[in-house]
Amino acid sequence: MTATTATSDITAAPGAVTRYADLPRELHLPGAAVALGLTYWTRTSRDEPALSSGALFIPSGTAPTYGWPVIVWTHGTTGLADSCAPSADPDLGGYREYLISLLGQGYAIAATDYIGLGTPGVHTYMDGYAEAHAAIDALRAARAINGSLSASWAAMGHSQGGQAALFTAAIATRYAPGLDYRGAVVLAPGLGTVSSFLAAAHPGLPDIFVPQTKAYAVYILCGLKSARPEFDLDSYLTALGKEVIADAERLCLSDMAERMTTISLASLLSRPLTEEDFGAIARPVLDIPLTGYDRPFLVVQGLLDTDCPAERMPELLLDLQAHDVEFSTRMYPDSDHMTVLQDSAADVDAYLDLLFARTASGR
Repeated sequence: MTATTATSDITAAPGAVTRYADLPRELHLPGAAVALGLTYWTRTSRDEPALSSGALFIPSGTAPTYGWPVIVWTHGTTGLADSCAPSADPDLGGYREYLISLLGQGYAIAATDYIGLGTPGVHTYMDGYAEAHAAIDALRAARAINGSLSASWAAMGHSQGGQAALFTAAIATRYAPGLDYRGAVVLAPGLGTVSSFLAAAHPGLPDIFVPQTKAYAVYILCGLKSARPEFDLDSYLTALGKEVIADAERLCLSDMAERMTTISLASLLSRPLTEEDFGAIARPVLDIPLTGYDRPFLVVQGLLDTDCPAERMPELLLDLQAHDVEFSTRMYPDSDHMTVLQDSAADVDAYLDLLFARTASGR
């Protein structure tokens, strides 16, 4: 229905669309009247222009009076290469059924792939402000393409995307004051602070982590190098470490986890990451902000989660409380990293209803 389109006057303004097109049939969601892939301008964490790709799904039926309320979706870890972009994956990075459910409740979905997934350069994995910019600019791009979207929106993400949703929540009204940001849902967020990562990254570390966790760690190193090219990552790596970093830039998560099955993190490192300037460079990129939040948000966590372990959560929540941040929590004793999505669905639905309750359309 929609031909591939490029803007006639391409600028680097945040949210400016460079192209959009109907997604292939296998990438459509049941119940979506519109399913588009798009590429748009956003900003890095150093406030430099960069491209991101993403997707837009709009429900079937008649839009409410003030337009479809929008969920800005930030996805969990898929990898670093262009082939890992959720907008090019029929399973949408593992979230197809979850997004179908949101769409069925009357929410439009603006989903970012983040900078470097489907666009030039290596994805700056876990670079929080870059993720947040890409998320908010996905909404700006979506509203430029389709006039049926409301200005009212909420941020929502899982795992890596949970971390991205927190960064998004911290800057939403400041970065896009013309939009009606309502709040956020943060599902099993990854990496609260760099401190725990630093403690686990030295040449003497026993091989105690599952392959997927080791893959995350390697992706973090790659993403930091991409976000901060002046960081001398090679100086911390063994010859094997350099090989594995190169592999991480081309392997999506399942293949990268398989690659790490017989490789320890210790074998990748020639010296501890605590040496020299790693922490000073990493913290502004990776550490979840403790200020800037001016709307409520919900944190959801499964207590059986081993990907983003629940034992890391109290430190983050206490730090947020100490800074007078308004948030709610829901903990699920029998849920792991993925099952928490379904197990929390009713609570999340009710919370979203509260966030959008002031919308005059009544949705």
